[in-house]
Amino acid sequence: MHDYDLVQRLIELIHRLYGESAGFLDAPDDPQPWYNRGYANGMVRVLDEAGYNCRLREQVDPDPEDIIENQQPTPWGRAYVHGFEMGERECREALSKE
Repeated sequence: MHDYDLVQRLIELIHRLYGESAGFLDAPDDPQPWYNRGYANGMVRVLDEAGYNCRLREQVDPDPEDIIENQQPTPWGRAYVHGFEMGERECREALSKE
């Protein structure tokens, strides 16, 4: 099992990124909130897979997996996908160091 403090910090980062990217669907001209939201959702996936889904959902209401359906080919959709991939990778790396 991973360090409680590390998992809590990851959940707090997800919460912060969700706050910073609120309304991202209405801002296709700004790829940064799309990237941030994707990053957070990539982290959500990793924490879910690691067995922290109940703990995560106590603090965050994750987006549905199809949140950007049909947006992937757009510049803002690509920013989201890149953020998602980075969030997954970096969250896995953080958890593997514990």
